[in-house]
Amino acid sequence: MSELNNQQLLRYSRHILLPALDVEGQAKLLASRALIVGMGGLGSPVAMYLAASGVGVLQLVDDDEVELSNLQRQIAHGNADIGRSKVASAAATVAELNPEVSVVASECRLSGDALHEAVAAADVVVDASDNFTTRFALNAACCAAKVPLVSGAAIRSEGQLSVFDFRRPDSPCYRCLYHDSDDAALNCAESGVLAPLVGMVGSMQAIEALKCLAGFGDTLVGRLLLIDAATMEIRQLRLAKDPACPVCSAVT
Repeated sequence: MSELNNQQLLRYSRHILLPALDVEGQAKLLASRALIVGMGGLGSPVAMYLAASGVGVLQLVDDDEVELSNLQRQIAHGNADIGRSKVASAAATVAELNPEVSVVASECRLSGDALHEAVAAADVVVDASDNFTTRFALNAACCAAKVPLVSGAAIRSEGQLSVFDFRRPDSPCYRCLYHDSDDAALNCAESGVLAPLVGMVGSMQAIEALKCLAGFGDTLVGRLLLIDAATMEIRQLRLAKDPACPVCSAVT
């Protein structure tokens, strides 16, 4: 698994120079599979950076098409992609960045058995969705399959980020943080969102995903990162496991 060919040694040389990654860590990335749900403002930089970093298989999930209003922030898509499925557009961008990466294109909204199968096949799941229904479903599926979940969100000029690593018995889950859902609070069409903010949060999600896959650094497990782009203040809050959580409290 630690053997890279000459082209890979050159392509990923700046990763390999990092002591925390080296050849072994890069080989882990090449052998990994990531599930990215949502090919919008967050999912675009996640897919692009995971592809550029050499994550071997990316499953891209979205049931939407590219619209003109998306182009302000969803950098995986261009003007020529308007009317095209976001998954197809993002897959083309990924292929241009790194043709070695295999893409599984899912032009749908995953649910039920299909959702659980996709999560179970992944080594990490990145939640780049825009609604609580999807977030709660991903959280429950990741908890059941013990697959780490990298969760990010951005609205107006505010962002947040955390990691729920169900391989660790002490990890909280998304339901420990949010008990109720209010999708209206996450509606960019009504509330707006600062374009570079989603790139910032999405890039951070990509970093956390790489850390989960390659096993280096300290992930945001048990911590919630809060970003205020208007003041450029970044705070961390401790996030403890809720003993009464309906999703993770009974999981050992």
